[in-house]
Amino acid sequence: MTDYGEEQRNEVEALESIYPDSFTVLSKNPTSFTITVTSDAGENDETVQVNFKFTYVNKYPDEPPLYEILETENLEDSDVADILTLIQQQAEENLGMVMIFTLLTAVQEKLNEVVDQIKNRREEEKMKKELEAEEAEKVQFHGTIVTIENFLSWKAKFELEMAELNRKKQKEEEALKSKLTGKQLFERDHNLDTSDIQFLEEAGNNVEVDESLFQDMDDLELEEDDPDFNPVDLGSDED
Repeated sequence: MTDYGEEQRNEVEALESIYPDSFTVLSKNPTSFTITVTSDAGENDETVQVNFKFTYVNKYPDEPPLYEILETENLEDSDVADILTLIQQQAEENLGMVMIFTLLTAVQEKLNEVVDQIKNRREEEKMKKELEAEEAEKVQFHGTIVTIENFLSWKAKFELEMAELNRKKQKEEEALKSKLTGKQLFERDHNLDTSDIQFLEEAGNNVEVDESLFQDMDDLELEEDDPDFNPVDLGSDED
């Protein structure tokens, strides 16, 4: 007949000697204790750890002990779930033998794997940042690669912007013209310089002159023989 009490007491003594700094007895009836398991130090001396609470049932080790995780350090929720699953599997495989040390050894290996994963994740993040920096530098140096899609998108945007600029410019010009005098319009619009000349060229010989607007040249006593004669002076004498 199995003496469960003796097996449990012997295991407690062994655990106290193996984990002197992290083993703490909580009660003796039923036997309950806590143990903290810490991983090996990683690349930057980082560690992960788990604090367990174990409680013997009456028929331990023929039945698995009760266990729970009290605290963790530097572990993700997914890591904690994996550790609980691992303990359950190991407990089922080791029924009939004292198993706490076996469970904790499996957990220790798992924690070391987590530290390695942290190192790998850090390296992957570093490589990702380096690649992103290289890609950004390539884009800055070479510019954006032109495709049909982004060219059509740029063209549509450019045409909208130009149409908007033309609309604003036309509106501003119309507003300005409404405030300009005739002289200012003439000076602003150089097309007006040639408008009269163009009109005469298009009219050709069909230009009609109202002769009543002019005086009868025969009535004027023009001193054509006078070398100092200047027709322009006729207008100034009338003043």
